[in-house]
Amino acid sequence: MFVTDWLARRASYHPDRVALVDLDRDQALTWAALDARSDGAAQALAEHGVGPGDRVAVLACNRLEQIELFFACARLGAILVPLNWRLAVAELGPILRDAAPAVLLFEEERADAVQSLAVAVPGIPALPLTSWLTGAPRRLAVRAELTADTPAMLLYTSGSTGTPKGAVITHGNLLWNIVNTCAGWDLQADDVTLAHTPLFHTGGWNVLTLPLLHQGGTVLLTRGFDAVATLQAIEQRGVSVLFAVPTMLTDLLAALRDRATDLGSLRWVVSGGAPCPLPLIQAWCALGVPLKQGYGLTEVGPNCFVFPDGQEVARAGTVGLPMPHLGMRLVDEAGQMVPPDTVGELQLRGPTVCAGYWNNPQASAAALSDDGWFSTGDLMRADPQGWHQVVGRRKEMFISGGENVYPGEIERVLYSIPDVIEAAVVPAAHPRWGEVGHAFVALRTAGADPNQITAACRAALAGYKVPRHVTVLSELPKGPTGKIARQVLTERAARGGEL
Repeated sequence: MFVTDWLARRASYHPDRVALVDLDRDQALTWAALDARSDGAAQALAEHGVGPGDRVAVLACNRLEQIELFFACARLGAILVPLNWRLAVAELGPILRDAAPAVLLFEEERADAVQSLAVAVPGIPALPLTSWLTGAPRRLAVRAELTADTPAMLLYTSGSTGTPKGAVITHGNLLWNIVNTCAGWDLQADDVTLAHTPLFHTGGWNVLTLPLLHQGGTVLLTRGFDAVATLQAIEQRGVSVLFAVPTMLTDLLAALRDRATDLGSLRWVVSGGAPCPLPLIQAWCALGVPLKQGYGLTEVGPNCFVFPDGQEVARAGTVGLPMPHLGMRLVDEAGQMVPPDTVGELQLRGPTVCAGYWNNPQASAAALSDDGWFSTGDLMRADPQGWHQVVGRRKEMFISGGENVYPGEIERVLYSIPDVIEAAVVPAAHPRWGEVGHAFVALRTAGADPNQITAACRAALAGYKVPRHVTVLSELPKGPTGKIARQVLTERAARGGEL
């Protein structure tokens, strides 16, 4: 039997210990309360006709009800579909048509969007998130039998390369990511984390909400990131492990300059979603807080590498060593493994690899080989000891004068310049060389000389890698998950850097 109802087991171990805290609403749930409320949510869904295999969509910011819904869907064998509330109605419509949920649950702030969606995608029952669970507590009469292959979630990718695709995340995928994360990152039952990344994103669920709940720790929920509020949570709530993207970590450092904060509870911070500049890693380590660079993707894990303690600065620029229960290899364009210190595409295989894409066999076949290898599209190199370094995306690589150019290599040099806060390099057309690099940077000091940036690149890179153009912005554009929107910059580069 595949036991997926680990919530009930946890509730029996320490029913009165706090599992979840909603900081914005000043609400807390013990394990016993989370178990009971999840059961009541499952029964309420069942009374609305939800059963095994049905999709349950939710449009809401981070809040307790989303966690309850996850466990409720698991007990029914239903599939949770967290929707990106940052998307426009025109963007949400195709996702709803693809997922075809049996019900759409929404928070009050999204009522107008849901009304518009009802016109665009008619026939989907929509229920307010805060009222559908009203009434006396109920217990679910019959729980579904699940296997490791039973779908648990549809997580739609950001769509940066096209129409969003629904990655089918199974209960087995989630459990093995939990095992990898707890073992590789040494999560402990007394750890506390702050979940400020959105729950429509794999990072919100898997870094570190579900792994830490499985371990018996405490998860603090908040609607979104706020630097001062995060510092308050660290100091007042004893946050011990924290996930954030580099822009958040930069904002936290800026807030620390204005607000003295005791960071003594933090065991480590992990950065993901974008390369983490060495000066940022050094700044956090100087505060006595190890900052580790992570790597992952919606379709696999997303926690794919281990970063052992004490190596944060010495191995900066890498994403660490492979997780215990995940196969990986780097291959060339012919699918052959490359030797150490050679660039190749990262492929992953193991129990954390998703079951493909919902209603999209073509995309599934393109990403997953017959023997289970998932092609990430990310280019890396690994040294003989197994430390992996991201070079860039295969689709981001461009050819200048017959030479392969990997933006990630140039961006590491740019981030080593003290004045650079953010950096991205995209290709721009050139009449002689075909393509050349166009660097977009955000700087700490207004009026800094772009020529100094070019000079720093010339000192560290081969000539064909040096960006021919440098555009200084106050801030680089971001997508819904906080990553730099490269497509926006590529389009801007085609216009010579102009808006």
